[in-house]
Amino acid sequence: MNIKKDDKVIVLSGKDKGKQGKVLSADPKAMKVVVEGVNVATKHQKPMKQGQDGGIIKVETPIYVSKVQLVCPKCGKGTRVGHKIADGKKVRVCKKCGAEV
Repeated sequence: MNIKKDDKVIVLSGKDKGKQGKVLSADPKAMKVVVEGVNVATKHQKPMKQGQDGGIIKVETPIYVSKVQLVCPKCGKGTRVGHKIADGKKVRVCKKCGAEV
């Protein structure tokens, strides 16, 4: 999985197509990511502690990683991710401009 936490991504398909956001969490086993402001669901929550308010809250739910694409910090567009070895470390590279991600 080429998408990691704190990456900026763009949504490719679905009801939120075209939206950009930061990855809040990534689950490589399920191949899903949670992106802020994308795939928001309403949840009815009871108060858990005395004095706490219950109500309807909005929660970001996971989407498949195949529906998002990494946004290159240099070109600012959605791009595929390549890999190369630099200084003995494997780094992610933008396929469009060649910049390190």
